[in-house]
Amino acid sequence: MARRASTLSWPDEGMRVGRKRVARLIPAERWDDVQAAGLQGVCLRRRARTAVRQVGVRPASDLVERDFAVARPNELWVADIMYISTWTGSLYLAVVVDGWRRRVVGRAMATHLRTELVLDALDMAIRRRHPAGMIHHSDQGSQYTSIAFGKRCREAGVRPSMGSVGDCHDNALCESFFATLECELLDRHHFRTRDEARRAVFEFLEGWYNPHRRHSALDYASPAGYEMGHAYAA
Repeated sequence: MARRASTLSWPDEGMRVGRKRVARLIPAERWDDVQAAGLQGVCLRRRARTAVRQVGVRPASDLVERDFAVARPNELWVADIMYISTWTGSLYLAVVVDGWRRRVVGRAMATHLRTELVLDALDMAIRRRHPAGMIHHSDQGSQYTSIAFGKRCREAGVRPSMGSVGDCHDNALCESFFATLECELLDRHHFRTRDEARRAVFEFLEGWYNPHRRHSALDYASPAGYEMGHAYAA
């Protein structure tokens, strides 16, 4: 197979391969080696619900309307909360993902679902990226419709946006990130303690997902590689 041509100066090069091509090309006599290496397929699981709408609170308008295509960084951020199970109790992960390069720019973990959780994730993203006029898109969970969260968005010049209730497609980009986290980390490990889960999630996000994990939406570059490639092109 020929090497994949690229119009940008990517830090690495790969080979264009179809989704099932690798499995088809592996000879039958090599399947023992594949199993010995611990390679196996992964599947999705139903995610626990963490969004609870607060009665009587008016949510922000939907400024995205399922169109997650953006042309530059810090134009659209998507956010959500995930439940992580451990032997000693629950852990919750809040993330902020940049829609342009699929990079996790903000994150926070806690044992509660109070507004501070999403505020900590938003504050990290703001410190890292210093946005101006960008859209922050989420569901209508009480954390995102709270007075404190709305005030922080106004202070930072962030425009809040919220999808409808109970429709995962309205925040599909963040749902896609959580599906990856589940398949590639959470479904493969059983965490004894919350600290163990915290370390594993941190290592996955900062050691694998942001710098190395390839995305079809990014021409099979990683978030960091995609950002670097466009910097080179500029």
